[in-house]
Amino acid sequence: MLLLLPMMVGAQNVKIPKGANEFTYWQIEYSEQNDTTEVYVHRDGDVITIVTQQPKGKLIPGYAQTVTEVDYAQDSIMVSAYYDDSVYFYRTGFSRSDIEWRRDGKKRICSVNSNTLEFEMDENVPVNVTPLPYYGLNKGVLRSFTRNGQKRLVLAKAQKVDWGFCGPSKALLPSRRVSPRELDRIMKERLVVTTRIFDHEQICWGKQNAHVDCDNLKKPWTNYIPRDTVLHYAGGTLILKRVRLPWLTSHYQHFIEVHQQSNGDAYDRTGSIFLLKTNGWVQHNFFDGINQHPDSLPTFVGRDGQRYQGMISQTGYDAPLELVRFFTPFGVGKFNERMKGYGIDWRNEAYYRQEITDLYHFGGDVIIGAWIGNYDGGGHLLTVDIKSYPNDYTELEDSAEWSGLVEPLFNTCNVLEMAGQNYGKLFGTDSLTVRFKILPEMSDGKLTSARLRYISTGHGGWGEGDEFVPKQNTILIDGKPAFTHTPWRQDCGCYRDLNPVSGNFWNGLSSSDFSRSGWCPGTATQPVYFDMSPWADGKEHTLTVAIPQGKPVEGMFSHWAVSGTLIIEY
Repeated sequence: MLLLLPMMVGAQNVKIPKGANEFTYWQIEYSEQNDTTEVYVHRDGDVITIVTQQPKGKLIPGYAQTVTEVDYAQDSIMVSAYYDDSVYFYRTGFSRSDIEWRRDGKKRICSVNSNTLEFEMDENVPVNVTPLPYYGLNKGVLRSFTRNGQKRLVLAKAQKVDWGFCGPSKALLPSRRVSPRELDRIMKERLVVTTRIFDHEQICWGKQNAHVDCDNLKKPWTNYIPRDTVLHYAGGTLILKRVRLPWLTSHYQHFIEVHQQSNGDAYDRTGSIFLLKTNGWVQHNFFDGINQHPDSLPTFVGRDGQRYQGMISQTGYDAPLELVRFFTPFGVGKFNERMKGYGIDWRNEAYYRQEITDLYHFGGDVIIGAWIGNYDGGGHLLTVDIKSYPNDYTELEDSAEWSGLVEPLFNTCNVLEMAGQNYGKLFGTDSLTVRFKILPEMSDGKLTSARLRYISTGHGGWGEGDEFVPKQNTILIDGKPAFTHTPWRQDCGCYRDLNPVSGNFWNGLSSSDFSRSGWCPGTATQPVYFDMSPWADGKEHTLTVAIPQGKPVEGMFSHWAVSGTLIIEY
């Protein structure tokens, strides 16, 4: 519990009465005038017990009350973490010989991990008390602790009390002894809320398509997809799962983690993790095209005469909301053993991690899909988690109360490629246009921000193809240029150890080293953001994406995978 204090009492002014056995410290979070937490130290002879003030209010899942017992006579520290179902603890020595101390008047100073630590000790008191035992024995009572010139802990009160210390009860709780580092890991892991989406799931070519028989069922059909069941579509190159995302208080940060290995496919492939809403009635859902055929989706015909299915949101239809665009490396995992002897320690897997806090406003039932374009029978293995990290120990009163909209506007990443969905190659003769509207205020309040989350990668895998040529993306609002972005990665050579079967050339370069249009083999593409608040007037506007796409050459063509999501907050 953070306390707002009108003023900070100087540690040197606190009187320590004879026989004092209860010491209260203020642990300062930001400055001497702002947020603090109280730390209590109870002394009983040569033993002190340290407890941090427990937050008030409803605690988040995974919170642990910790108690530290220091025995000066036995030169030991015991740290215990109390959960509702168990107790974890460790013991360690108190004295430390690995810290070099120097004195500056009443202060004892040391350096740890490039941090300068100052301890102001009152050595005139015939007892030893410190709420920071991990730095070893400094005789006397700690009055203040300063790190890098900023006070972090001060003595606020010292008194003599007759009642004993009341800590958490150990009654009937199973306990387990662990190491200090293991306890730190356990305490952090139990605070993290993990939602497993896919677990070592195979994405390959040749699997039988799933089908949900929903022709005579009330829409939205997505409500009839079985929960927690992986469904394979597009010949096995696309997997879906209906999951229930937990509603969490607004201070959580959310990350998506993806682990990928080759299970037979040796090439760099485009991959995408996307979300389909299940709440509300819509005339068409992208699941229609997955479960039936891409031609069942809203379609437009480009100036090149080709049909483009399901790429633009419109009234009654949402394009897939892209969470992460990633690219598999050349054969990591499956081909590591074959390519030994190159002087490179190949990594075991590709790992992608991105924050999606701005998109995580769909607690409850959603459908999450994963796609890797390939025609290999072994394909790839994929594990996907959403991990949510708290920024406070208590749940806020606004839990799950977020005021805003997350609206996918367009997505040309053809996740139904192997089922017949067209590539995003319309930009050679056309542009992509979608309509949108941003209300300046809603019943919950006035607009605070409106942003376009934009992901763009260029493709065309030959020397002059758009994969290897920088191309400026222009976003026009109502026909007038508003934003420009040239997706380009020049750091692809950093990921050589993910690409065991990348093509190698006479000059020592690998094909995975080459710079590319917004991606590298083995990386995830970072979204860029554009401020859309100037168009928050409640009127309908058009957004157009224009890219100077290269021309086809001898049967090869360039194409662009672009996705845009409007994030509005009130």
